[in-house]
Amino acid sequence: MNRKQMVVANVQYKKPTPLDDSKRQKGLLRYLTYRDGRTGHIKQPGGVERWHDLGLGRTLQDVAQRCEAFKSDHVLAFTLVFNANPELIHMAPVEQREQFICELTEKSLEQFFAARGIDSGVEASYVLHHRNSENPQSPGLHDPHTHVMLPGTYFDEGQGQRENLFFSRNKRENHIELLHRTTEDVMATLMDRYVGLEWEQRFDDLEAIRQEQWAVVEAEPPHGISIEEDGQEAPIWAGVRCTDENSSAAGYYARYLPDARQISDGSDPDEAQVEFRPLIAGLDHQTAQDMADIFKDYLAEYRTLQALEAFSQDVVNRHEMEIEDDEPEYVERKNDIQPARDWSLDL
Repeated sequence: MNRKQMVVANVQYKKPTPLDDSKRQKGLLRYLTYRDGRTGHIKQPGGVERWHDLGLGRTLQDVAQRCEAFKSDHVLAFTLVFNANPELIHMAPVEQREQFICELTEKSLEQFFAARGIDSGVEASYVLHHRNSENPQSPGLHDPHTHVMLPGTYFDEGQGQRENLFFSRNKRENHIELLHRTTEDVMATLMDRYVGLEWEQRFDDLEAIRQEQWAVVEAEPPHGISIEEDGQEAPIWAGVRCTDENSSAAGYYARYLPDARQISDGSDPDEAQVEFRPLIAGLDHQTAQDMADIFKDYLAEYRTLQALEAFSQDVVNRHEMEIEDDEPEYVERKNDIQPARDWSLDL
């Protein structure tokens, strides 16, 4: 696989402003403490802190105060995000994923600063967030990630004083590229340990199967159409896509512009690429293929994606009603067939 697709490590910084440093900093820290994403509030158990202390503090008050004390003239604090590819994290046992991401964060920071010659490291604190991925081709995968706070200065043992921390990006020193390479190396090492040495081959095999499934758009004429908001008709193909080695989703393939852009916004329609959209997820591979064949036959008669979406929802509803009427020992089957949009990982 492309190693650059394994993990994302982003860096931003906040400038000190004379009037509202403390207020703005605490606002960001509260957001990171009580949110796992843009929506939804996390209930904080009494006496339990979410922040992992690597020298900057265990509470948002501690972190805010130390960032203020250790700021430079130009940087109040740096914020980093470590976000592993959810499809790779999905390979690890669910009970080990939190430790995986914590190790990814701490080892990447340690090795990154060591490579820069800052042997004493830099004070940091981080919070772990759990969310479900928003990848439209396989929504709902567990997507744990960390947000890291770093101060604007660090203690230089050789100089015996605090020096400005910086992230250069020039021909002589590209700290951003170094951070990416370091994090990718740590990610690969952790995948070897948590998942097994064959993880990369397993991922490539899965991608090869997906490419074969995608080929339906070249092998067959469109199975139906999607009627767009402006009344235009766009081709769709019923199909299947492997979610992982054990499950698949049934849905359809259609052309989409990247990053949810729209032609009405001035985007070039030639940039559109064929992507999968699931309608029913959590199926075994053969059931998913059988369902995709049913979708194809349905589109042959009823044509439109809108009709197919209503049909797939009806399939899910009928399945759930049948399970509710079953004996108690079969209740666990209720989640076998699920509408893709409502799928979420229960952690």
